[in-house]
Amino acid sequence: MKSKKNKGAVNKEGMPQTLSSTSMFTPCSFSPHLHTSKEDEQGGLIFQDGNLTSASLDALIQHLIPTTDYYPEKAYIFTFLLSSRLFIEPHELLSRVCHKCIEQQRLDDPVLDKSSQVTFLLNFFKALMKPAGCKEARIRKFGPKILQLLTEWTETFPYDFQEERMIGHLKDMIHRIAPCDEAYWKKMNQLLQTLNQKLATLSHGQEGIVKINAAVSDKLVAFKSKPPSIQREILSVCSDPYTLAQQLTHVELERLSHIGPEEFVQAFVHKDPLDGTKPCFSDQKTSNLEAYVKWFNRLCYLVATEICMPAKKKQRAQVIEFFIDVARECFNIGNFNSLMAIISGMNMSPVSRLKKTWSKVKTAKFFILEHQMDPTGNFYNYRTALRGAAHRSLTAHSNREKIVIPFFSLLIKDIYFLNEGCANRLPNGHVNFEKFLELAKQVGEFITWKQVECPFEQDANIIHYLHTAPIFTEDGLYLASYESESPENQTEKDRWKSLRSTILGKT
Repeated sequence: MKSKKNKGAVNKEGMPQTLSSTSMFTPCSFSPHLHTSKEDEQGGLIFQDGNLTSASLDALIQHLIPTTDYYPEKAYIFTFLLSSRLFIEPHELLSRVCHKCIEQQRLDDPVLDKSSQVTFLLNFFKALMKPAGCKEARIRKFGPKILQLLTEWTETFPYDFQEERMIGHLKDMIHRIAPCDEAYWKKMNQLLQTLNQKLATLSHGQEGIVKINAAVSDKLVAFKSKPPSIQREILSVCSDPYTLAQQLTHVELERLSHIGPEEFVQAFVHKDPLDGTKPCFSDQKTSNLEAYVKWFNRLCYLVATEICMPAKKKQRAQVIEFFIDVARECFNIGNFNSLMAIISGMNMSPVSRLKKTWSKVKTAKFFILEHQMDPTGNFYNYRTALRGAAHRSLTAHSNREKIVIPFFSLLIKDIYFLNEGCANRLPNGHVNFEKFLELAKQVGEFITWKQVECPFEQDANIIHYLHTAPIFTEDGLYLASYESESPENQTEKDRWKSLRSTILGKT
């Protein structure tokens, strides 16, 4: 295979340039235009109009591996590391990358097997024929590039390195290049220290979410005709809709920060038809993604609970108007996930049937927000607003303007249909890389958004309430709704009677 050159990816000193995460992931800079070489010149890589569209898995792995004069584009690295786990587990991929590097760069010391005189003589004469310092010079060119690749892998997919095998491969590679330059030992230690810190932070966040979910499950209440005095309501905790919208944004960004890009792929992983053994992930690693979906559902039920809980119509109307203002501020911030959760909560049947309550509400602002999130035309209005927020984020001068929190369930749905609508492999067995370029665009944009630091001051009291306040079950919501405004037809009357019997023990 001929040497691969990509001058745009390597600077004058031969070190790969480090791009910011924004320039790496945003669609405007995502460039699948890697090479214009034909297939026979690129060892099985298929290009169309200069864009890589398909290749064998082996060819894609080879294309990932740096040499003394080649380094893959960041866009390619992200796309391949994201999608390769559908065909090969990360530890196996890293093992193959390291093995190929050792083989191609001749990082193994000559083995002088004295039991074989022929082998001994061959190795002896090979050593004599090598120019002095040839290996060291080669490693000095290659070393920074393989270190950069390993650094990008640990930074973008840190969860991969929770496996000891991954750390083992990483250390083995460093041990082979480090003797040529002590600086490699320092870089190696820095890389491992940064990785350990990141994994510790992510692990701490995951443990916190688990504890929160456990606490919430204990507080799922069916219904109480008169909430006990210790049961607070949202307006007693936060009466300012702007503040609540900001605290919801805190929760969203905190939970998003724990979702790894690989979870979007692992959520839809299937058995590779060319792998006769087993799926890459028998135990799908999507816990952070699932926890985020549960948060959306909790917020829906919390909104509905807060509306149905007050005994008086005037108070219920006040809570509805409060959440309308919260939702509007979420829209202005760019927090579309909380916005949709609030609208969904207000559209739940136990809430929407409260006609007397809604008659007291100024609904003009609510209808505007509903229009923005209308599912008609595959959520055309929402997608237009999302593009506007994404553009604002690209040109932002502050973290406040950078916030883009997409309606997460729709993002998952888009990725699902992209995955189901296109085959992972083509009929000739090649990997359908064109599909994974599109997947990387969608996931990469999301990764950029989730890295934004929340600019609002955190209020621990409000956030604690959002995470732990008791919420009604679906039956509890219906019963509370019927107790507030009597059933209107026989079906509702029968359900009310059944709920009062099963939940309250009354007839």
